[in-house]
Amino acid sequence: MLPPVSRHRPSDEGPSGPRPRSYSSDLTPPWKKPRAVPEVSAEPGLVVEEPGTGFCGAVIRCEAGTVTLEDRFGKHRVFPLQPGGFLLEGRAVTLVKAASGPARPTRTASGSVAVPRARARVARAGRIYVEGRHDAELVEKVWGDDLRVEGVVVEYLEGVDDLPAIVADFAPGPDARLGVLVDHLVPGTKEWRIAESVTSDHALVVGHPYIDIWQAVKPSSLGIAGWPEIPRGQDWKTGVCQELGWPRNTGAAWQRILGRVRSYKDLEPELLGRVEQLIDFVTEPA
Repeated sequence: MLPPVSRHRPSDEGPSGPRPRSYSSDLTPPWKKPRAVPEVSAEPGLVVEEPGTGFCGAVIRCEAGTVTLEDRFGKHRVFPLQPGGFLLEGRAVTLVKAASGPARPTRTASGSVAVPRARARVARAGRIYVEGRHDAELVEKVWGDDLRVEGVVVEYLEGVDDLPAIVADFAPGPDARLGVLVDHLVPGTKEWRIAESVTSDHALVVGHPYIDIWQAVKPSSLGIAGWPEIPRGQDWKTGVCQELGWPRNTGAAWQRILGRVRSYKDLEPELLGRVEQLIDFVTEPA
């Protein structure tokens, strides 16, 4: 006759006989258990999506249990801070108020939403050309952060008299667009005729109406009533220094002007719109 079969496994045996097995009080199947949702600090500039509405934007502020987002059109929406209430790169996250510390700028000098810890992108084949060094320095000061994120390089020319040959030498194409910013681009002027001679579909020539890039800085930002009228035939920059009582050193005068520019608010809209237009053109997908 076979021996009786034990209903207890060896691992269940104790020194005093069978011992009871232990079970978790949580009988929820593993596939039904909620996944852990990571917490992310709601730092200004962080781009998230609110899945209920599909609203996607950058964090502007986080306070009193709410977070304010701004989309790329400048529209603001306020949402409650709820567990797993937002998507970051497609994954659910819980936004938490950022730890107090030194304030981060939420805007670049151009007015764009600042991207915290953004690395400069590898330079594109496309370029933006401006007339002179002062133009390049002003564009860099106001749009530098945006240009580095987009990978756009700005180079300066010494005038635009040879612009058609310069464009032909660059050989712009769908993956290498060329944008050009021209001073004093007014119908009937020499600059206007030169710009009209550039016909490539992959090159865009725009400009502002001012004699020099200096005039694109608002007089109010410099503490002057307005830019003086300089007679034809006289060097404009030298004449400006003389009329304003500045030393006749145009290099020093420009540093004085540039030092008063802190953001796009110090520039005339006729320049702002043209630079934004060039950045959009150069970065447009092929």
